[in-house]
Amino acid sequence: MAIDPEVPAPATSGEDRILTIPNIITVVRLCFLPVFLWLLFAQDDRAAAAWLLAALGTTDFFDGYIARHFDQISELGKVLDPVADRLLFFVGIGGILVDGSVPVWFAVAVLVREVGIAVATLVLVAMGAARIDVTWFGKAGAFGLMMAFPLFLASHSDLSWAGSADTFAWLTGLPALAFSYYSVVLYVPLAREALRQGRATAEVAS
Repeated sequence: MAIDPEVPAPATSGEDRILTIPNIITVVRLCFLPVFLWLLFAQDDRAAAAWLLAALGTTDFFDGYIARHFDQISELGKVLDPVADRLLFFVGIGGILVDGSVPVWFAVAVLVREVGIAVATLVLVAMGAARIDVTWFGKAGAFGLMMAFPLFLASHSDLSWAGSADTFAWLTGLPALAFSYYSVVLYVPLAREALRQGRATAEVAS
């Protein structure tokens, strides 16, 4: 829904809350990232690390669902959740890349996209752009990739279905990678509009 720049957005009751269920889930996800690295490198347990990373990726869907459907949206969550997602990508993918369980080109393609999005977001915020909602392709791409990387890791583990995990990783990862890059194309006009709205709102406020 487009935002009218002539009318300041009304404050939403409760959005200044800190202790919400989605925020707690997000903090727990962040706390488990060192556990993932410990399992992968200190314990050399790829199976357990893969299961944990898959669980952490899945919880991203649940905290967003709870926030939207149970009036748990907060200003902190709007900032904390994307930060947790980026850290999950960089730590998870970086760890698996160092471990050698994923093709280098695939991991690099994902990381390049994530770095580009992170830099673009910071630049837009500095320029006063309004917040941009994640597109369906962006969400689908992120979810698919967070399933593909644990599968790549599982394919190099001692799990009984490790042989099939590699196939499922490609079946999940390639479409997800395509979705994630297509979402970048969709974000270009959204970024322009967010910048226009942000500047218009700033002019009205001043």
